[in-house]
Amino acid sequence: MKVFQCGHCNYPLFFENNTCENCGHLSGYRDLDRQMVTFDPAGSSLISDREKIEYKYCKNKAHGVCNWIIAKNYPHDYCRSCQLNRTIPDLSVKENFPNWHHLEVAKHRLIYQLQKIGLDLPSKMTNEEGLCFDFVTKNNDPNLMTGHANGVITILLKEADSVLREQARKDLQEPYRTLIGHLRHEVGHYFWERLISENQDALQTFRNIFGNEEANYADALQTYYKQGAPDDWRDSYISKYATSHPWEEWAETWAHYLHIMDMVETAHFFGLEVNSKAISENMKIASTFDPYTIKDFRSIVQTCIPLSYAVNSINRSMGISDVYPFVITAAVVKKMSFIHELLLPYR
Repeated sequence: MKVFQCGHCNYPLFFENNTCENCGHLSGYRDLDRQMVTFDPAGSSLISDREKIEYKYCKNKAHGVCNWIIAKNYPHDYCRSCQLNRTIPDLSVKENFPNWHHLEVAKHRLIYQLQKIGLDLPSKMTNEEGLCFDFVTKNNDPNLMTGHANGVITILLKEADSVLREQARKDLQEPYRTLIGHLRHEVGHYFWERLISENQDALQTFRNIFGNEEANYADALQTYYKQGAPDDWRDSYISKYATSHPWEEWAETWAHYLHIMDMVETAHFFGLEVNSKAISENMKIASTFDPYTIKDFRSIVQTCIPLSYAVNSINRSMGISDVYPFVITAAVVKKMSFIHELLLPYR
C-alpha cells in the first residue's frame, strides 16, 4: 500500500486516514489517480487544498466505513468501492458496525489493488458480468457460506470477529486466516471466469500449470476433506487447500500473488532494506521499485522473500505469529508468474 502526504502540511497520511494527525485537515482518498486529498476543516464545503476543486465524501462516510471522495457533480452518492456492495449488515443492530467496518477496510484495500493493476470492476447491479459483495449473517439462511458464485462474493459477518475467525483458523488447522485473505481468494474465482475461462490460450496454459478444472469439483472437495493434502504438498502448492482442485489452487495462488505485490509495494514506499552481515548475500535487498511497474515476477519474489523473513523474525521477537507463514517454491513462482504475465496488459 502506498504512503500518502497531506496536501496542506506534507505530513504522512495513510490509506484509512480521515484527517491529518499533524495539521487537522480533513482527508479523503481519490481513486481515479490513487491520491489522498485534503481539505480545510473550517470550510463550508470540501475544496481541496492543492487543486481548489470541490468534492464530496462517499455516502458511507456517515457510517464511518469509507473515506473515499468523489467529484461534486458525480452522479452517484457512493464511491466506486461502495457501489459494489449489494448487501450490507443490518444497521439497526449496533454490534454489526465494527464488523462491517473491518470488512470495508479490507474490501477498500482490495479495490485499491485491483484498480492499480488496471482491472475493470463493473458492478453486478448494472452489469450481469460484474462483481458485487454480500456481507451477511446466517440469521435468515443457515446454509449461507463465505464464497463466490457468478460474480457475487459472500463474506459472513462473523469472519470480521477476530475471536471467531481465530477459532475457525484453529478448527481448520490453517496457518493464516484474514479478511483480506478471504477477499483476495474469492475475487480470484471471479477473475478466473473473466480472464481464463473465456480465453482459450489462457485456459490451455492454465490447464498445463494448474491442472484440468473440469475434474468434478464437489468430488474433489469431498476427497480433500476426507484425506487431506498429500505429504509433499509444499513442493508444488502454496497451501494445503490449494491441492483440493485446480479452481481452488488458482484462487489460493491468486490471493498469495496479491499478498506479495502488496507487501513489496508497501516496503517500497517505506524504503525498507534487509542488509545485515549476519545473513547471506542473496537475502540482502533494497525495496527500490514499485512491483506494479516490473515485468519479471522473479525480481519481485526475490525482494519479497528477505522482507518476509525479516518481518516474521520481528514478529517472533514479540511473541506474535508470522506475518507470512508460507514457503514460496520454484513451482509456486511459476504459477504466480503466469498470473503476473496475464495481468501485464492491463497496467
